[in-house]
Amino acid sequence: MKSAIYALIALLTLTGATGYTQQVIQLYNGKAPGSESWTWGEKESVNNTFKTRTVYNVSQPTLTVYLPKPELATGTAVIVAPGGAFHILSIDSEGIEVAKWLNSKGVAAFVLKYRLVRSVTDDPVAELMPKMRDFKKLDEENAPVVEMAVADGKKAIEYVRTHAKELDILPNQIGIMGFSAGGALTLGVGLSYTPANRPDFIAPIYPKTDIFGEIKVPADAPPAWICAASDDQLGFAPHATALYDAWIAAKKIAELHIYQKGGHGFGMNKQKIPTDTWYERFGDWMKLQGYLKKLRPSALDLKYSEEQIASFQRNDWAYLSRYADANKKLPSPKADENRVVFLGNSITEGWVNKQPEFFAKGNYIGRGISGQTSPQALLRFRPDVVELKPKVVVINIGINDIAENTGPYNPEFTLGNIASMVEIAKANQIKVVLASVHPAFEFPWRKEIADVPNKIIQLNEQLKAYAQKNGLVYLDYHGAMKDGRNGMSPEIAGDGVHPTLAGYQIMAPLAEKAIAEALKK
Repeated sequence: MKSAIYALIALLTLTGATGYTQQVIQLYNGKAPGSESWTWGEKESVNNTFKTRTVYNVSQPTLTVYLPKPELATGTAVIVAPGGAFHILSIDSEGIEVAKWLNSKGVAAFVLKYRLVRSVTDDPVAELMPKMRDFKKLDEENAPVVEMAVADGKKAIEYVRTHAKELDILPNQIGIMGFSAGGALTLGVGLSYTPANRPDFIAPIYPKTDIFGEIKVPADAPPAWICAASDDQLGFAPHATALYDAWIAAKKIAELHIYQKGGHGFGMNKQKIPTDTWYERFGDWMKLQGYLKKLRPSALDLKYSEEQIASFQRNDWAYLSRYADANKKLPSPKADENRVVFLGNSITEGWVNKQPEFFAKGNYIGRGISGQTSPQALLRFRPDVVELKPKVVVINIGINDIAENTGPYNPEFTLGNIASMVEIAKANQIKVVLASVHPAFEFPWRKEIADVPNKIIQLNEQLKAYAQKNGLVYLDYHGAMKDGRNGMSPEIAGDGVHPTLAGYQIMAPLAEKAIAEALKK
């Protein structure tokens, strides 16, 4: 199942689509317990009093799945329960939009459609509004459904935990968040549970809590993040503070945010006030709890802080600044100088550090950046290669594409990026040495990537064929450095990927021979 889901994500990424992976899961086999006699079907309303999309008459509870991109996945999951007084669901601003934001943080989201009180008209909002004038009567009407809705929330957690492996989720990082009535549902789940459906954290947003009477905090109550606005028209701000007080009195982890303005039901709506970014504060809290650590950190994740990477992504995704100063200081080549630029990733970067004399004696310039993939190398090809005016460029890129450092691996996409670099080089009278991807049995930072040796071999076959077709020199590091598993031995690559000095000493004469051959072309 997971491979199918990720294949769809890869397809959407490659075709430039902006949609999110969606799968609808029925929470129960057959009729939901307690509502077996319900015969009405779920409906959706847009032309209602609120002029917003709402879902109503839910009789068969479902989860709609929103999975993050695999390279962002943290293993954390959140059940999202929209609000609507147990009569309707504000499915967009308190459901789908929340799920999409969670995905951007690497969190899997599951929008819960829980059972609701039946509406008998086509405008469930207009039907609900008069009932809101008498909360006591409304609570009495809702009571049987509240019990069912809380059961749906527990069932949702149980489902996600049971299917955690195939959904790429850690079973001890499953929380639930809800808004208004959904916040009440969230609290109900957080007050009574079994090991199978215990939430690892709860996030009630402007919840109605008095329907549960006195709040009795469980001995192993999950951490709670609570949020509301002081000017809540329904008067739910004190509900939020009382919930916080109960959690703190029980010496449990809790964080409370009470905004001066925002009203009731702000959700993901924009009002140009601080509540517009409440979810960022929730993200801060999740990070503090350790819920936003990537399952599969890239080389960049391991080397740089989250803030540095965010800065790179915003301002310098290809890390053009890495060699900007060095490039400016580099004098133009002399007329008889056979300048050579080595363009690559951490293998090239490490070579300059481990064997500097090799680069010094040959007028060789190293332009490797740790963790980089072919699209990043392509973006910096002009400043880091063309503008240095070399006679030859040695291109060694592709291993981090296979490691999925910047997204799902597609060999045609990688080969296309490398071909674009070759075309730019040729247009600027730069001869090309196209190096193979180095052997690797597995990636220490991405051990879940399967079939690494064969993926490398297949890409190298494509690179070799491309080089032969286009009159390029093919530099075969792979054939000279592979071991019996098509990886590299510890003697020449301590971690199986990055060469030791002994490994670079194997590479050096191969590179010199390839460069000499290219200069003759």
